Amino acid sequence: MTRPCKRAPLLLAMGLLPILATTACSAAGPDTAATAATAAAPASTGERPFTATEVSRFDQPWAMTFLPDGSLLVTEKRGKLQHFDIASGAKHEIRGVPKVAYGGQGGFGDVILHPDFARNNVVYVSYAEEGTLDTRGAAVARATLALDAQGGGELKDLQVIWRQTPKVSGQGHYGHRLVFGPDGKLWIGSSERQKFDPAQDMGSNLGKIVRLNDDGSLPADNPFASQGGVAAQVWSLGHRNILGIAFDGNGKLWAQEMGPAGGDELNLIQRGSNYGYPIVSNGDHYDGRPIPDHDTRPEFAAPKVTWNPVISPAGLIFYSGTLFPQWKGSAFIGGLSSTSLVRVAFDGDTAREAERFNMGERIREVEQGPDGALWLLEDGSKARLLKLTPKA
Repeated sequence: MTRPCKRAPLLLAMGLLPILATTACSAAGPDTAATAATAAAPASTGERPFTATEVSRFDQPWAMTFLPDGSLLVTEKRGKLQHFDIASGAKHEIRGVPKVAYGGQGGFGDVILHPDFARNNVVYVSYAEEGTLDTRGAAVARATLALDAQGGGELKDLQVIWRQTPKVSGQGHYGHRLVFGPDGKLWIGSSERQKFDPAQDMGSNLGKIVRLNDDGSLPADNPFASQGGVAAQVWSLGHRNILGIAFDGNGKLWAQEMGPAGGDELNLIQRGSNYGYPIVSNGDHYDGRPIPDHDTRPEFAAPKVTWNPVISPAGLIFYSGTLFPQWKGSAFIGGLSSTSLVRVAFDGDTAREAERFNMGERIREVEQGPDGALWLLEDGSKARLLKLTPKA
């Protein structure tokens, strides 16, 4: 199983020469070890301390979020939003979903709740949308979730509050992961759409982490607010393909991203920082040509963990439950090409891979349930929804 990639032109920023990236993608096996930016992490393939129980199946699921009543919203990449009643096993499609540009890595993306959902029933969804002249880009919309007595319902008053700028050709690297922070702001991981240069271009919001008010307006205290335009959205730049974004228990923002060959990253996201892509990376181009490492350019923020061989990270949470007390404060990342669940441990701002569990299938999404169980979504058609609970 290989990580998703497509042929794309590499037009490097800062005056570097144009290069063509190949279609070959690095794939990591389920038992490969990770390398931390600060210290080597052990290979961790021990016995699972959990039982994985299949709960349901979905068609190309991409994200999930729990509602206050314990039921689930699950997005399916082709453009469906499912409401799943875990207790009864009933599944109902939610109407009113925006039209998605399905294909390649594009389609329906994330779904999260407004921090005050219990009062306002507002949800946020991300998706790929069509542009003109065979272009596409990610969009984020907010809407009111109106459920009916049968478990179905619709999204009402849907309003698009953010779009990737510009829309470009191709069907890769949308990113569009969403999270609300402790500050009540909406944070968006906007990938560089396999176009490289935009990650360093402040006239574009590609390759950036974006921070907005809950209605899509711009916070006055964003680091580049004085520049106006698209730059006023940006919190950090120099990112590649952000497929997980989450706050830890101390309110610090972390993001993982698929890097080039041998360059997957976990980053501590700091105000106004530049993470260097495509100028630096701890990986190399897919055709084997090197990219300068982060330590050659100390002005760029270096990752806290890098993986070589890659894990192809997807989904990111920080565990805060009591069902697995030994894991409180750890991060969990799904692995696509590595077909794994990866646990990352922290000591202050230092991080390392602590354990890796071979799940046997590509893992697209990770969430923590209301009772502290871990929930996983596999990737692809007939993908299983798994509930992980401690072994007896």
